[in-house]
Amino acid sequence: MDQQTVLSIMEVMQDLVPKYTSIAVTNSQQYIYYQPSNQIDLKIKPGDRIREGTASFKALSFQEKITDYIEKDVLGIPYFGMSVPILDGERVQGCVTAILPKKPLEFPPSFLTIKANDRWYPVPFKQVMFLEALSRKTNVHSENLVGVHKLNLTELEFYLPSDMFIRCHRSYIINIHYIAEIHPESHSTFLLLMKDGTRIPVSQTYSSQFRKILHF
Repeated sequence: MDQQTVLSIMEVMQDLVPKYTSIAVTNSQQYIYYQPSNQIDLKIKPGDRIREGTASFKALSFQEKITDYIEKDVLGIPYFGMSVPILDGERVQGCVTAILPKKPLEFPPSFLTIKANDRWYPVPFKQVMFLEALSRKTNVHSENLVGVHKLNLTELEFYLPSDMFIRCHRSYIINIHYIAEIHPESHSTFLLLMKDGTRIPVSQTYSSQFRKILHF
């Protein structure tokens, strides 16, 4: 993974994660970039090998997105990590890990509360078609309503049930039950046609994981 790719990833991540999040980028064996936040610093340095038990190690080993609490004995500081592998076909190039300093707040188990028309609406998960990051806001598209949620996509990934929702792009999380068709695009990417007619891209970063989850 070259430096330009890493810088492109970091430019995207800064718009997607809270300011208190540290970010680590690895290749298949070691860390190549680390940006600590002012609330948590794991003291990682570029060139450090990836320790067993870390969120990055698990994402690389299982070749799938990992969201997990990492105990203090692994790196000396406990943290919550969300790590996404970067795949080139079947080959793992590395991963990107968001490092949070504490357990996220408790969250309603089966609905999202969104704001629209100067009021709030609780929307059951099963009615949410997709979530979109747009202009630093998270737009929630449901069967009957479009509204804004106060958390960003990365934070919401901690709470949304993984058997229903999939991150398919830096700007989208989709409900698999609302996919009407999956169209192949260039460079191992896909285009989703949702049941409401919306077209949503599956980027190369997420395409291998997307295929693995949907078994095709």
